[in-house]
Amino acid sequence: MIGAGAVGMAFVDTLLTETDADIIMVDRHHMPGGHWNDAYPFVRLHQPSAFYGVASRELGTRRIDKTGSNKGYFELASGAEVSSYFEQVMREHFLSSGRVRYFPMCDYVGEGRFQSLLSGAEHEVSVRHKTVDGTFFKTSVPSTHKRKYAVADGVACITPNELPIRAADFCRFTIVGAGKTGMDTGVWLMDNGADPENVRWICPRDSWLINRETTQPSVEFFDQAIGAFATQMEAMAAATSVDDLFDRLEATGSMVRIDESVKPEMFHYATISLGEVDQLRRINDVIREGRVERIEPDRLIMQNGAEIPADPDTLYIDCTATAVAFSGASQPIFDGATITLQSLRSPNLTFSAALAAHVEATYDTEEEKNRLCTPVILADNPTQWMASTLGNMTNQITWSQDKPLREWITSCRLDGFGAVVRDGVKADPSRSAILTRIRDSGLPAAFKLQKLIEEAAD
Repeated sequence: MIGAGAVGMAFVDTLLTETDADIIMVDRHHMPGGHWNDAYPFVRLHQPSAFYGVASRELGTRRIDKTGSNKGYFELASGAEVSSYFEQVMREHFLSSGRVRYFPMCDYVGEGRFQSLLSGAEHEVSVRHKTVDGTFFKTSVPSTHKRKYAVADGVACITPNELPIRAADFCRFTIVGAGKTGMDTGVWLMDNGADPENVRWICPRDSWLINRETTQPSVEFFDQAIGAFATQMEAMAAATSVDDLFDRLEATGSMVRIDESVKPEMFHYATISLGEVDQLRRINDVIREGRVERIEPDRLIMQNGAEIPADPDTLYIDCTATAVAFSGASQPIFDGATITLQSLRSPNLTFSAALAAHVEATYDTEEEKNRLCTPVILADNPTQWMASTLGNMTNQITWSQDKPLREWITSCRLDGFGAVVRDGVKADPSRSAILTRIRDSGLPAAFKLQKLIEEAAD
């Protein structure tokens, strides 16, 4: 197993549970959890902890937050909690099984060989069955990526990792980057008392955001979660264009945007509460002139040639790392002696990895495995979101036609919503009307998505 990040851990967990395989895990970090080792201290999951991590062990306690921007919704694990969780899974489940050997601080160099990053010593193993690559997404976080703009001497430009330490020395802040890290940074500044009049936000592209209310994995949120999916399907079936579709999704509360006067060009699955949206809307100084070329003490030089005056005493926070490779590329997951983990239900990567492990453990032929595990792209923009959604729908139909697989998915903790559908209707049969809406609009939605995707490509 190349990589001990969330994807690799989820795959190994299911394989360890369902087979008698011996597994070697190689990772460049000193602890399991991948990019969580490098994350900024105030990072939290976008999604509820209840369906993140590995299938065999719950993350968190299914607590409903009583305060803060996430009030009323299931808890979101902090970076420290996620790192501790994966360390416990490795130590208490993987290593204690006697069937997992773990090599941290090592770089995989190919053909069964990996090298210690500390000593340079090279190890070689004989792979009896398959090599599993858990690094396809090339996850990047601010502390590990190289920024693509220049910063003049005398300008304070940091990653979010340093913000809690350095913030008290400044009263003016500029967030560079419009993704979820930039949003997290803006919310942190607002939550911690920064004057919104002294905060500037450089947004090369605005983003459509998923309303976190629609992602709550419990029967109590049946109408908000499963009902939102029904509404989405109906919106897809009725849409006349990409813009019309997202207008419909916004009108029904499934999607939100920070500035309702700006048409978003980005979609990266960022999931947000309306409380966080309210905090971000307090930032009025938003620069929409594309990307930064250079930061000087008294001005910003943008790639489009614009020059924007700046205060010399500003702290710049670099939030420009791209979390994963949003390339739209994919390859067969099962290819001879290699398994390349990818998304099977975007953006639920740990569920996808667990499902791939179950398919590997349960089905015989490579053809059947790849039929059940068709990669779904991670979207970069609204049009790609339609392609991703269509891929999710196609895979779901394929899985539903295989009863044992369908039952495995429903019972899998990482699925999130299969059990909600099952138990929600049992608790209140009237909820079956929502499922009828989904069934009635499913085929028209799929046809319309295909049509809009083709039109967008012309």
